[in-house]
Amino acid sequence: MVSQALHCRNPHRGRYDFNALVKNNSQLKPYVIRGKHGELTIDFANADAVLALNKALLNDAYQVVHWQIPSGYLCPPIPGRADYIHHIADLLTTHVPNTVMGHRSVPTGSDIRMLDIGTGANCIYPIIASQSYGWKVVGTEVDAHAFDNAKKIVSENSNLSPLINIVRQKDPNLIFEGIIRKHDKYHVSVCNPPFHRTAEEAIDAANQKWLGVGQPQGAQHKAKRTPLNFGGQATELWCQGGELSFLKRMATESRRYANDVCWFTSLVSKNDTVRPLKKRLKELDAETVEVIQMSHGNKITRVIVWSFVPPEQRKNWAI
Repeated sequence: MVSQALHCRNPHRGRYDFNALVKNNSQLKPYVIRGKHGELTIDFANADAVLALNKALLNDAYQVVHWQIPSGYLCPPIPGRADYIHHIADLLTTHVPNTVMGHRSVPTGSDIRMLDIGTGANCIYPIIASQSYGWKVVGTEVDAHAFDNAKKIVSENSNLSPLINIVRQKDPNLIFEGIIRKHDKYHVSVCNPPFHRTAEEAIDAANQKWLGVGQPQGAQHKAKRTPLNFGGQATELWCQGGELSFLKRMATESRRYANDVCWFTSLVSKNDTVRPLKKRLKELDAETVEVIQMSHGNKITRVIVWSFVPPEQRKNWAI
């Protein structure tokens, strides 16, 4: 079951309707089973089942017909990823001067430009943002295989290709430099940063997550001890210094692009990251720093957002 705490515009609220999903996505059918209380579900510890579910969700909610990821790359939980985008859409209502019945409308259409740092092989944030709101998205990627796969997803889906452009970041030590060009204007940047400090720490966390889901039974499932849903390449899962080090580097570099991106944002996995990151952003003279909390069941996820643009100037940003 997906947490009811998901954003009100998230199409994945409530239980998955497996009957409807299977009707339009036959490849999911072999993986649908009965849960403890007779409800339809899948074995979330089975990588193939999770991949089939993701394909069905992307087809059902975002009209993505062709979607595949290479073995060993992150197979993301779609509902949580969608929540990030919907909260960012709320953030961008500050750009809309008109109100309807006292409420600001969410900005839609290709005039809104989003930059996704570290798109990954799955291309998930560009897909959700472009298909939910019609935004134009530039996705960046360091890893060559992930870059190629994301570009393939875009090129094979006619509804994605007019709105999404995947570009290669050739220097793994840089985030915005080499990507943001002269005269580029973005309303927002998003990022799901690597949060572990070492490969060993990442493997440890994956094993704990595996145990948390519940070990599948039988030798056939046991052979899938490194499933896609707990997969991930080095650039996706860890970097030297971990999440805080990466985000401090992002914050420092963002100062140089203060006039090119209105809102910089990132997921923050660890609560201990928030205070020192806010301190660093204050040192960099950020105009606004806020933390958005997202609750998915028992898990609390944070999004930190910051801007160097004065509030009164945001309404007319790149419109």
